[in-house]
Amino acid sequence: MELKKSPEADLEKKRGLFLQIGLVVSLAVVFVAFEWKTYDQQDFSLGQLKVEDIPEEIIPITKQEEKPPPPPPPPTQEIVIVEDDKVIENEAEIQDTEVTQETVVEVQPVKEEVIDEPEIFLIVEEMPGFPGGEAQLVKFLSENIKYPAIARENGITGTVFVTFVVGPDGTVKDVKVLRGIGGGCDEEAKRVVMAMPKWKAGKQRGKPVSVQYNLPIRFTLK
Repeated sequence: MELKKSPEADLEKKRGLFLQIGLVVSLAVVFVAFEWKTYDQQDFSLGQLKVEDIPEEIIPITKQEEKPPPPPPPPTQEIVIVEDDKVIENEAEIQDTEVTQETVVEVQPVKEEVIDEPEIFLIVEEMPGFPGGEAQLVKFLSENIKYPAIARENGITGTVFVTFVVGPDGTVKDVKVLRGIGGGCDEEAKRVVMAMPKWKAGKQRGKPVSVQYNLPIRFTLK
């Protein structure tokens, strides 16, 4: 009797599949073998803490020596006790320093010297004026003012405002420049004002008083 194989049990048909599976497994084993890493095992030790027995330092107790107090100084003068019924020879006369009578001290008041400074007015009933009026004032300024060379060379022009005080006697004092233009014009304006003659004093309630006066002086080049 002849044996017949089942076509499903024939392994020759699946030979290629088995070959592919074997190749895949072989490649996987080789890849794992190459990637596999091993490490040397090392034992780590944190060491051992050694505590040395340090003997405790004993601080000796010291006692400060107490010095005896110094002896009292010897008396500079010997004190002699004498009975009441004995008289001391060469006894110095003792003067009574107590005041038996009431002492009267006269205090004279100190007189403070007060310097009366005249009050300076800004506006009064009768303002001060130049002798002869404003026309004479303009004439005086034009004849006495000398144009500074520096201002002339640099073409400096403008108005210098000068303030001064006309005293009760008409004297011009405390001359100051309120606003200047430079170039020597300020100094020239101040010089001319200080050279002015006495003004007619201003009056308040009919009494001459000190009045502050402002004067503009214009510098122009022709």
